[in-house]
Amino acid sequence: MALTHAVLSFALLGALLTITPGLDTALVLRSAVTMGRGPAFATAFGINAGALIWGAAAAVGVSALLTASATGYLILRVAGAAYMLYLGVRMIVGAVRRPGEVAAAPREPRTPTVWNTFGRGLLTNLLNPKIGAFYVAVLPQFIPAGASPLGVGLLLALVHDAEGLIWFTAIITGAQAFRGFLSRRRVQRAVDGGTGAVLVGFGLKLGLSSR
Repeated sequence: MALTHAVLSFALLGALLTITPGLDTALVLRSAVTMGRGPAFATAFGINAGALIWGAAAAVGVSALLTASATGYLILRVAGAAYMLYLGVRMIVGAVRRPGEVAAAPREPRTPTVWNTFGRGLLTNLLNPKIGAFYVAVLPQFIPAGASPLGVGLLLALVHDAEGLIWFTAIITGAQAFRGFLSRRRVQRAVDGGTGAVLVGFGLKLGLSSR
């Protein structure tokens, strides 16, 4: 009974956090608009895999150790900020570049694969220590006394993943419904530019934050 109450309570909190506009939503929407359904779902699964890893880490105390270690947190924070800035700047450059113009930054793969889009979602999540900080702050509050921290932690992370997948599916389906409009080069450039700006903003915020 206690476990059921814990799962339902966490599910409510997770649902509210999932639908809050943020970096994950921007990445999946951008993949759906510029690359199609398959790469968008691969990005979503990469993001979910990263969240599951963070959830497991929090359940066994790795994230707690990370938040307690100033050096470990700093290293991961700088790496995450640099990765987000790299992706963001590349997208912005691609958005403002005119057709036929030589790229000033590496181009997107002509044929996106499951692995590179999955990897982008995974790395973006894993290199964001604030995700780990969220799980280590929240998960212990929902683990009933006497229950297995790892087992319950993974269960709650899976619940959060399921909610995320439902949300991402809605986003991808919506993008496909308006595919004709969204496939226009001007719209894709606007999405690239907007997503790039979100990434740069998150990167700067992460890089300049103290914790």
